[in-house]
Amino acid sequence: MTTTEAEIIKILAEEKNMRKAAERLFLTQPALSQRLQSIEKDWGAKLFIRSQKGLTPTPAGELIIQYAIETIAKKEEVFEAIQAMNSKVHGTLKIACASIVGHNWLPKVLKDFVTKYPDAKISLITGWSSEIVKALYEGEAHIGIVRGQAEWKGKKIHLFQDMMYLVDKEITNIDEILTTDRPFIQFKSDSNYYQEIQLWWQRHFSSNPRRQIIVDQIETCKQMAMNGIGYAILPSITLNGEENVNKIPLSTSEKDVGLTRDTWLIGYESSFELRQVDAFVDVVKDHASTIYK
Repeated sequence: MTTTEAEIIKILAEEKNMRKAAERLFLTQPALSQRLQSIEKDWGAKLFIRSQKGLTPTPAGELIIQYAIETIAKKEEVFEAIQAMNSKVHGTLKIACASIVGHNWLPKVLKDFVTKYPDAKISLITGWSSEIVKALYEGEAHIGIVRGQAEWKGKKIHLFQDMMYLVDKEITNIDEILTTDRPFIQFKSDSNYYQEIQLWWQRHFSSNPRRQIIVDQIETCKQMAMNGIGYAILPSITLNGEENVNKIPLSTSEKDVGLTRDTWLIGYESSFELRQVDAFVDVVKDHASTIYK
């Protein structure tokens, strides 16, 4: 199987739809159908069953799909090894990044990276920190950028630490939380972010917030606070200083130390040896050295 044929099989398996697969492959549906028939003829087996629900792999198809995926992965591995021997930065840089960093900080880093290394390609996955770790375990990314306490046994680089703020249109002092009827808008995720806020609250107050709104996206949480619906606790990475709101830094009760959130770069040692990863780490460190605390 050629790598082009492997790519066709892989995309058909991912999309489970001839039209969508044809669009990704920049082929017409008739041309894709003809290519699939040719591949099936070479293998002497039908790979997919077509129905109104789309494409369903046959038992033989499942074996060949796995073979196609392994073929593509092996080609990328060999290509990266060859490129590592050259002086220029080539190959694909596979990044898995916590969504909050991917939305608010990473774009500027990537802009610098592609400007310095135009021959490199970028593959980016965003999600919760637990999903980032999973992507590294499964080989879907070279390096990951995670938030909070990074449970990782491989190489780990601390990038920056940002302050947590109580953000509101009306509240100007933490103590006003005790008397306000404004709702506490919270962002809940699978990370320890939500837990850290809960612990901070318990250290400072003897009762729960009078009113609460819980959302599943931090951007939703921010926009609700920006529009005066209630107050929220947000990390400084989400705030650019132009918001028309009061920003009150949170503190712990131990010597008034600020409550912060850490960001880490993680990955296996072997990935950091790749030339494109090494170049990206240098760019990341340059940006992290100037980040707000």
